[in-house]
Amino acid sequence: MGMPLEMNTMIVTKGREQRIEENLFELVKEGYRLYPIEIPIDVKKTIECDSSGTALIKKVEWQKNTTTLTYQLVSLNTTN
Repeated sequence: MGMPLEMNTMIVTKGREQRIEENLFELVKEGYRLYPIEIPIDVKKTIECDSSGTALIKKVEWQKNTTTLTYQLVSLNTTN
């Protein structure tokens, strides 16, 4: 029985991200997910929302059917 993996090409926070340092955030997602590391990807609050910024994922940890992302926000899109 294999481990179900989901490939993600954006970070969807649903407002659950935790700030670690000024530009560094941690986010825990359910299930095991693959993310591209160290390349710019969109950050969104929900899948339907416009991008709220761009991040570089620094670390991905899998544990107890969760994926923990540590990412650095490199640009922020401001809405008028």
